[in-house]
Amino acid sequence: MTDFFKGHGLGNDYVALAMEGLGFELTPPAVRLLCDRHTGVGSDGILARVPSSAADFGVRIFNPDGSEAEKSGNGLRIFAAYLLEQGDVEERAPFTVETPGGIVRMEVLQVSSDGVLSVEVEMGTATFRSADVGLPGPDRETEDEPLELASGDVVRINTVSIGNPHCVVFADELDLDDLRRRAPQISTHPNFERGVNVQFAVPMEPDGVEAWVWERGAGETRASGSSACAVAAAAVRRGMVSERQVAVRMPGGTLHVHVRDDWSLVLRGPVESVYRGTLTEGMLRRLEILG
Repeated sequence: MTDFFKGHGLGNDYVALAMEGLGFELTPPAVRLLCDRHTGVGSDGILARVPSSAADFGVRIFNPDGSEAEKSGNGLRIFAAYLLEQGDVEERAPFTVETPGGIVRMEVLQVSSDGVLSVEVEMGTATFRSADVGLPGPDRETEDEPLELASGDVVRINTVSIGNPHCVVFADELDLDDLRRRAPQISTHPNFERGVNVQFAVPMEPDGVEAWVWERGAGETRASGSSACAVAAAAVRRGMVSERQVAVRMPGGTLHVHVRDDWSLVLRGPVESVYRGTLTEGMLRRLEILG
């Protein structure tokens, strides 16, 4: 019997489960089957709870293509909802979670009468160094730097790392057909040795940014917490917004990011639990074979 939890943050959904006693390996093929929306549970990724000697809890974050992510703002907020339903954390009681991208401090701020959680995550400190996102050449702060794509297009990039790599492109407007054409070329560009999460963003003074996200290993995404943090940090750094409390509006909804003076980032947004389930014996056998 393998139980799992499913939740979403602004339409970005994850399955959470405990790695201990899982009964199968979370290999890339197994992750892809679990995330498949036709033959599996269906999700934008897997949150696997693991032990931690450095924090209260540990988590490994898997993208739907089977690769692992260093950090996920939406995933971490969903993980908080999972821990709350497990009875392992309480409302208004901070706790820490170790991710491959570093240790984060989290808190379930409020649970509404209809079950929507407001969760705050201290996402770490933004850096703008090229080496932190795997760009070649001398280590530098990457601001509005030209990047030629395979199509011959040139985009002006702003790189941000918050434990995982991001590439923010500021635009005058968001043309979805154009974004869907260019974003995959940026995400898999050979200059990014580990791949990169891509955001196209339009500043909306004084404290708002409209953004569209293409996640490494997942593709077009309705909302992304770490991407919202990257966009907010880049917008503040470039002076495109005048406030450090930034509302980042994405297709799935709005997340709020506080960009502190030392470039540490606090993310706040809603999470909803969707359901709990149990994997069938047949599914477990298929996963064991893939593992």
